[in-house]
Order: sequence, then structure tokens, then C-alpha cells
Amino acid sequence: MTQPLDWSTKGVVNRRNTYYAATQRKFQPFEKPLILKRGRGQYLWDEEDNRLTDLLGMNLCISVGHAHPAVNAAAREQADQLPHCTTMFYHPVPAHFAEELAATMPAGEDWVVHFTNSGSEAIDLAMMMARSYTGNADLIALQGSYHGPTYGAQSVTGIDNFRHDVVLPGNVQFAPAPNAYRGAFGGDTAAYLDALDQTIKSGTTGKLAGMLIEPVQGYGGIIPMPDGYMQGAFERVRARGGLAIVDEVQSGFGRIGGNTLWAFDAHGVVPDIAVMAKGIGNGYPLGAVVTKRAIAEAMADKFLFHTYGANPMSCAAGRAVLQVIKDEGLTENCRTVGAALLVGLQDLQQRHSVIGDVRGCGLMMAIELVEDRTSKKPATDATVAVFEETRRQGLVVSKSGPDRNILRMVPPMCLSMEDVQPIISSMDAALAVLNK
Repeated sequence: MTQPLDWSTKGVVNRRNTYYAATQRKFQPFEKPLILKRGRGQYLWDEEDNRLTDLLGMNLCISVGHAHPAVNAAAREQADQLPHCTTMFYHPVPAHFAEELAATMPAGEDWVVHFTNSGSEAIDLAMMMARSYTGNADLIALQGSYHGPTYGAQSVTGIDNFRHDVVLPGNVQFAPAPNAYRGAFGGDTAAYLDALDQTIKSGTTGKLAGMLIEPVQGYGGIIPMPDGYMQGAFERVRARGGLAIVDEVQSGFGRIGGNTLWAFDAHGVVPDIAVMAKGIGNGYPLGAVVTKRAIAEAMADKFLFHTYGANPMSCAAGRAVLQVIKDEGLTENCRTVGAALLVGLQDLQQRHSVIGDVRGCGLMMAIELVEDRTSKKPATDATVAVFEETRRQGLVVSKSGPDRNILRMVPPMCLSMEDVQPIISSMDAALAVLNK
């Protein structure tokens, strides 16, 4: 007999600690475990019915809002008909979704789609595609990048917390990330491109498979790529036979605001491979690699599939997500609400000396805490204290970055103007804990 759900804190914690593997127990950010019971829009409720504003979007997986009725209705309708159809058989829902995703990409190219179960798997596939198509092995990634925790994706992730003590796939070199606040060359984009040249010359054969870039580094601390960097980097990579691989897992689907779904559009580049996931399904598991047809055809002679990758239920949810983003004007909402939130956070920076930097675009925001603004020494302990207080103030944020001193805010894209001032007030109160 199936046991009734035990919602007690003790019961939930004990079962997790007893039956989860160590690798799945690792993510426990709060001192007291946060047990979530339900969500709606940009809000969450815990097991004691306390309401919190979700500024994490379940790690950006919730794009158009928790339990969005249109998305859930699409998934429910498909589940009632056929919840799964393996990719060796045909079904119209994933095929329509592939067509609709391809239509969001730059005109003039022949785009095709391979659906995966997750973003990390999509990164693995993108790496394999690049190496298969070019015949070259060497890949370039950026320091501070996060592309996923799978065996392959770890090899191109530039944060030590995600790189396990095992022999990872090789032929990967890391170039300095163009981080205006903390990077080796400040805001000098040309210097970072020169450093990329040196990375290629000293760490590779000179023949590249490709380079992976997040238009906005996510877990690395919300680091937007500066104007000209992606264009210059991809020119260098293509000159050496490599492909331009853009990781839109966190920045995609309109999150950076404006009139496009893709952050790479703002940089005037057309990728050879685009990787997407998280917000693609608003919580339903799904990822995708969108690439030029000729690149995908390089792998046509071998079988490669992801068991649930083209799951019609998740793809039905994905189709609904695209429609909701359009119908509810969520890319523009990200622009306007994000701009107001950024102003509020900058005001907090004027009043709290622990804030070294405030940055972001659209609804991708971060505040970086430092011990003093001159040395920029990461204030890791202070970040822990503020992070714990944000929860008591009714916020769910992320503690991230290589030094875990960054409070990352990536809420559902339906966050409203009415939410901005309460968020700023709550963050102000959380920062004030350092004065006690």
C-alpha cells in the first residue's frame, strides 16, 4: 500500500536523508530545509502556508509562472491521450514544436531540432555535434561558466564546485571571462579577446571544434557578455574551423527582455548550435539543441536518442510556453520590471557598503557582496547571513558564484511592478541583519 504523504518537516527531512544518494542531497542551501507545497505565478507556499516570492524560478525552470493554467492544460490534455511516445514512432506534437522553435531562430538558415531530457544532456550533445562535424577535438569555454553537472558538461564548466574528482573528458581549455567587475582586464573587451587568442595558441592544436558561451553567465554570477565579445570570439573560433555554440539554457526564452527570445540576438551573432532547456517547459522536463542541418547530418550514421527528449506531454507544455510568452507580453515585462528592479537594487547599493556590485539585464539580476569595495574580497560569510534572512523576509533567492558571495535573482517572467517595492524592502531588511 502506498503511504499517505507525510508533510511534517521531520518526515520529509528524514526520508530525504535516508533514501537520497549523497549526490542528490548536496543541494541544501538553507540551514533549515525549505519544504515547498504549492506555487502560483511568481509565488510559492511552504508546508506551513507561508507565502514567498520566488526570485529563483526553481533554478530558472519556471519561466511563465508556477502552475500556469494554459501550460498545465496543454500537458494534461496530452497526458490523457498519450503521455509518452518513443522517438522511433511519430507524433505530431514534438514535430510541431520543433517547427515552432526553428522559426524563432535567425532567418536564412536551415534549422533542425534534437530534443533532450535536460540542458546538461543538450550540452553533451552540442559538444559531440561540434566534434563530429568539424573533425576537431579542442573546445574552448570561459572561466566561471556553468554548462551542467553531467560527465561531459562538467568538462566545460569553469567552477570547481561542479567538477568532481574524476578524470573528465579532455581537450577543453578555459579562456578568461569578460567580467567588468572582477575580471583580469576589467571592462577591456579587446584584452579579453587577445587573451582568447593566447588560450587558443597555447592550449590547443589550433584546430577547434567550437567555443561555448553563455550570453549571460548564470550560476557564475549573472555576468553579461560585453558588446563585441561574442562576435569577436566566434570570428576567432570559426577562423580555426570551430563552431559557435551558444548556451541559452538560462538566458533564453525572453528572459533578458526586449523583442526577442534569444540573448544572442543582442550581440549580432548567429550561432551554429544553440542549447536551450529550463524555461522551455515551465517545469516539465525538456531540453533541446537547435542547429544548422548540415551539422546535425554529420551524426546521421549512428543512433543517438534521449528517452524522454521528445516526450509529447513535455513538448505540448513547451508549445504552450511559447504561446503564453507571446500572449502575455512577457519579454517586454522582463524589460520593464527588470529595469525597475535594477534601479531598486542600485539604491540598496548606495545604502549598504557590503554590496560591491549590482548587475543584470531583464529578469536576470545579481548583487555581489564584498568585505570592502576597494579589495573586492568576497564576503562569503556575510552572504550566508543575508541569504538566510531573505527567506525570513519572504524571498527565495540563489546563493551562487565561484565564491558563493552573489545573490542571484532570476524570477518567473510574470513578476510584476507591484512586486518590485516589496522585494526591495525585504532585501533591505535582509541586508540589515549585518548591522545587528
